[in-house]
Amino acid sequence: MDRFVQDRRLVQRHTLKTPIRVRVWKSNVPEHRAESLNISECGIYFATDSPLHEGETVEVLLKMPQEITGEPTTEWRCTGHVVRVEPVDSPKGKLGVGVRFDCYEVSRSQPVEVAVGVSAPSRVLSRLVR
Repeated sequence: MDRFVQDRRLVQRHTLKTPIRVRVWKSNVPEHRAESLNISECGIYFATDSPLHEGETVEVLLKMPQEITGEPTTEWRCTGHVVRVEPVDSPKGKLGVGVRFDCYEVSRSQPVEVAVGVSAPSRVLSRLVR
């Protein structure tokens, strides 16, 4: 008998509290603010007052910290499915919600030289999306 329970996670999970914005995909319900409890490149677990349900598609907006990706902090727009909803130990009766990311976009700003007319090049910011 195997006495050890195998962890199904493929990437390291980090205990990290960071502000996030969450909204149900293609819904008229406005987005709400929450705070992550832990996060990885593949998903996020957060506490919320909003009633979310397993299987729902949600969009999560956050600034992904360098500790997670090894790259400078960037704005991520993640789309995923709710895979777990459970009460969390909170005096306010919040729900803990686990979301597995299906896809994500990363916004990065980096300087680019642009020539305008005959004057010297000016610096502008370009948005790169992964």
